[in-house]
Amino acid sequence: MNDNALKYAVILLIAVLFPLCASADDDEVKAGDVKNALGLDVAEYDSLCAERDAPADTGAVYTAYFDRSLDSLVHEWFVVNTFAAAPCDTSDTVIRYPDSVYIARLQQLPYIMEMPFNSIVKSYIEMYARRHKQVGYMLGIGEAYYFPMFEQTLAKYNVPLELKYLPVIESALNARAVSPAGASGLWQFMVSTGRIYGLEVNSLVDERRDPRKSTDAAARYLSDLYQLYGDWHLVIAAYNCGPGNVAKAIRAAGGKKDYWSIYPYLPRETRGYVPIFIAANYIMNNYASHGICPAVPQVKGLTDTVMITDRVHLQQIADKLAIPLDELRFLNPQYRYDIIPGNIKAYPLVLPLDEINSYALNRDSILAYRPELAKRQVKVDPAGYGSGDVIYYRVKSGDTLGGIALKYRVTVSQLKRWNGIRGTLIRAGQRLRIYK
Repeated sequence: MNDNALKYAVILLIAVLFPLCASADDDEVKAGDVKNALGLDVAEYDSLCAERDAPADTGAVYTAYFDRSLDSLVHEWFVVNTFAAAPCDTSDTVIRYPDSVYIARLQQLPYIMEMPFNSIVKSYIEMYARRHKQVGYMLGIGEAYYFPMFEQTLAKYNVPLELKYLPVIESALNARAVSPAGASGLWQFMVSTGRIYGLEVNSLVDERRDPRKSTDAAARYLSDLYQLYGDWHLVIAAYNCGPGNVAKAIRAAGGKKDYWSIYPYLPRETRGYVPIFIAANYIMNNYASHGICPAVPQVKGLTDTVMITDRVHLQQIADKLAIPLDELRFLNPQYRYDIIPGNIKAYPLVLPLDEINSYALNRDSILAYRPELAKRQVKVDPAGYGSGDVIYYRVKSGDTLGGIALKYRVTVSQLKRWNGIRGTLIRAGQRLRIYK
């Protein structure tokens, strides 16, 4: 089988897998079920010189949902404590502009994909514009760590560079983000799709959370979808809801293969994500005019990688090399329980550049220090109730199940089972039972 035939076979396999993944929990809001990537083909419909009416079935519900999710995703210890306050206004005051200004700024973006403006796009722009601190964190993380790497990888596979902002809406640039459906990482891969693109997922290692490997996988996946559709806007729709759903929408539209022709037949969440993608592109390019400044990284921006052939715990490395554990976790989010199983095969360890030789120089003392950490087994109770110890968490405004699960290192499914929750909605003041 030649390379092109193999790629086509992979895409056909994904087209089968995605509808199965998407149907797992139809009652849940699928914030990142696959990877909520967006784009639109509007050349025939909107010259960007006038406002386009928003579809009736998208609206404030998506704005409210992402508003809450944004707060939760960026409120992680390693974000809050590894970035200094932005050197300008953090009052969350919204600076608004006339619609004509938004339209002109979107039109001026040097993009392949066109970016139309409408009332829903405006609501998302204003959602981001009032979140000075949260957007500042994403800008700081993106500019210091992620965006240059995204651009380099996307360019390698001839993918439009504007797609570097997909992880802004997928995960708020939180590499540990987990959706209610189980999608994980910056690009929100499901396990099945991640494995098709070579990402290792097991009890100790989840390469969907590895920034470099997941970005390479996402770029290859987007490129492969383009080979199938020949249209980046349909590629984005397929990335969001799966090739199977796009194929069904094309059939329902009488075989038409442009985004707005199939729009009415796409899942609602796919239609709703288009405006937030446009808004994310807008705010990432026009943040200064809204009084937003990138947060300043306190962790060292220059890093390098060393391959580890020992079974070692990040705590051992952190203590012996005097590197904060949360900094190591930030740089190496793929190790689910902080254990690098290098005794099985070589695994990468990302370190600050000036510490890159420190592991080799201190290897013996690192391995001799608290060796029980690396040997510790992760206990899994068949009933999912851990050791039986229980804590109670009071839900705060802006909390999500995914954020709480990430904080306490449990799964969303466990939280729902322990507390009799059917969907994904929780309310401020609600008390959740968490077993450890």
